[in-house]
Amino acid sequence: MITSIKIFFIVLHTFICSIFAMIFSIIDRSHTLYFKLSKYFSGGVLWLSGIKLEVTGLENFNKSETYVFVSNHSSQYDIVTLQKVIPNRMAIIFKKELAKIPFFGWQLKMGPYVMIDRENFEKAMQSIEEAKEKMQKQNISIVVFAEGTRSKTGEIQPFKRGAFRLATKVGYPIIPTTIVGSNKIMPKGTYKLRRGTIKVHFDKPISSVEIKTRQEEIDLMNHVREIIISHHSN
Repeated sequence: MITSIKIFFIVLHTFICSIFAMIFSIIDRSHTLYFKLSKYFSGGVLWLSGIKLEVTGLENFNKSETYVFVSNHSSQYDIVTLQKVIPNRMAIIFKKELAKIPFFGWQLKMGPYVMIDRENFEKAMQSIEEAKEKMQKQNISIVVFAEGTRSKTGEIQPFKRGAFRLATKVGYPIIPTTIVGSNKIMPKGTYKLRRGTIKVHFDKPISSVEIKTRQEEIDLMNHVREIIISHHSN
């Protein structure tokens, strides 16, 4: 019963914020209002859900610089968690299926975020080019869930190369970002909502400027994955 009430207010909060997000996307092409609203939206969802956050590593990067944040992914709460805790102007690469959700998906598509078609390689590459343009022209950091989809078990799954291809194209540093505990709040495939604490750790930026070959890209991907696994298991 309590979960149903929480979900009702979360849906209502999401609906209201989505309406404002669409309006802000039309009247403010710099997305300044959108970014401010995203902090209010994510904070509201976390508060209504009874979730606390523990964040470490914010001192490892400059809040005004542009980065590629590469994160693990095991819960629907990962998006709002990173919206709340990343201080930089940021956008998330999201799967095209989310764009079909009324209001919430529509505002994602209208806002600064980047939609990707995981089943169409050519369109996926176009999305990477779009993300590159946003980073270079609008000083927007990009968040990529490197596993490509949520992990059912919470364990770190194999990474996909898209995030690292983007990083090498733009030459911006990668920040390994580890989320711990979100899978216990709302595991994939369920709508059961539990109180709890989500921990987020930001590692030191890793340069991508010297990455030139496919093998170097793969080595970088594996290195970042190992860093995230090490923090996830602690």
